[in-house]
Amino acid sequence: MNLKKILIGLEGLKIKGNIESEINGIESNSKEIKEGYLFIAIKGFDTDGHQYIKGAIENGATAIMMEDGYDVKQLAIPEEITIIMVQNTRRALAICSANFYGNPSKKFKLIGVTGTKGKTTTTFMIKEILEKAGKKVGLIGTIAIYREGRKIKDSARTTPESLELQREFAEMADAGVEVVVMEVSSQSLKLHRVDACEFDMVLFTNFSEDHISPKEHPDMEDYFQSKLKLFEMCKTGIVNTDDLYGAKIPNLFPNHHIITYGIDNFANVLAKDITITNSYVDFKVKITDKNERVKTGIPGRFSVYNSLAAICVAQKFGVLPVTIKEALEEVRVPGRSELVNNKRELSIMIDYAHSPESLQNILQAVKSYTRGKVISVFGCGGDRDSSKRPIMGEISGRIADFTFITSDNPRTEDPQEIVKQIEEGMKKTKGKYKVIVDRTEAIRSAIQMATKKDIIVLAGKGHEPYQEINGVKYSYDERVIVNEIINH
Repeated sequence: MNLKKILIGLEGLKIKGNIESEINGIESNSKEIKEGYLFIAIKGFDTDGHQYIKGAIENGATAIMMEDGYDVKQLAIPEEITIIMVQNTRRALAICSANFYGNPSKKFKLIGVTGTKGKTTTTFMIKEILEKAGKKVGLIGTIAIYREGRKIKDSARTTPESLELQREFAEMADAGVEVVVMEVSSQSLKLHRVDACEFDMVLFTNFSEDHISPKEHPDMEDYFQSKLKLFEMCKTGIVNTDDLYGAKIPNLFPNHHIITYGIDNFANVLAKDITITNSYVDFKVKITDKNERVKTGIPGRFSVYNSLAAICVAQKFGVLPVTIKEALEEVRVPGRSELVNNKRELSIMIDYAHSPESLQNILQAVKSYTRGKVISVFGCGGDRDSSKRPIMGEISGRIADFTFITSDNPRTEDPQEIVKQIEEGMKKTKGKYKVIVDRTEAIRSAIQMATKKDIIVLAGKGHEPYQEINGVKYSYDERVIVNEIINH
């Protein structure tokens, strides 16, 4: 593609060299550069791409894009190389990538889902409903990338880097995908990954403390403002009016068309008469002009909110109530309040909860509807925030009837040390517990303890099919583990 066309939409450029040259590809990783490529240097958290300009040129780059303020003379870039200077190379990467791949998000309906919790489940619900309505659907999110009902590949992060994202979009457009639903993380909004995307509809699930760290957001306000950027990119929004922050959005965007959903406060789409059991939740909601009873096999009050969000999207697409109901009853989300079918008919739930708040939420949710004991099985990942370990121990000790403290991706740390730190918090409570470092043995003990009235929550791993120990990812699928234990 002609370099001039790739640069459309970028402002305040400083250019030295030929911008009419043909570009064969774009990369921000110098190792991936081939002959005739444009290299875009990104200043990252750990490394600065500007240090790799020389390597990119050696690999065949004919054009270099860099941030204004770098000393070009010091870099000693050969005369024949085109140099483009911009204010922000992350933003430029998104715009150039969209141009290079023919602005693919204009070729289908794009739905963006943001929020602290519920993004993954909500996107799966939307996907299930629209596919049942006969649409060709793509999904991009935390677990994997799907196209027309098939998993294309596992995801490395919630929202891909802009270059990869536009490449995925192009493949979806070429495959005739009509609707793409994607999780949009606050980090991706802050780092311009979804700039140049043409959103048709955006959705805000909820907002609570998370992702506050030196490499993410300095404070809650920055975190919230990052999420709001999604509403600046689209005039049609759907928000949870029961959420304190979500309720602010209609007033912050008075010229937008915003649909609200909720349980407790007035909303356009309102759930009533809710029943929650160990294996499902059902509720009444008005779809089009008629009250319908909706049931979904993902238990918990939060499941009602996620269903309502998906119903709002479905109504915008004119999906029939019967189709919505069938899809929501059938939908299953890998590792999100996922019930494992087993011949003993025990309630065994796999959930990705791996932070204090998410563990508290899942345990409180199951506690509210379980007739018997809540048996918690969890650990904490190694090489991650160690301050949360005693907090999570205290949470499980306070809420669960019995806790098995175990291992979860110890990585390069000693699993014994991790469980000791969890135990410190547990000891602050009167909760009953046992430490079993081997995760399979901990699951076995939980299954031996449980009756049909109880629920076992296997928290932390969720959709992950591995256990990471000393840099090696060993195959470890909890669905398989559970059934192997029960069938032997």
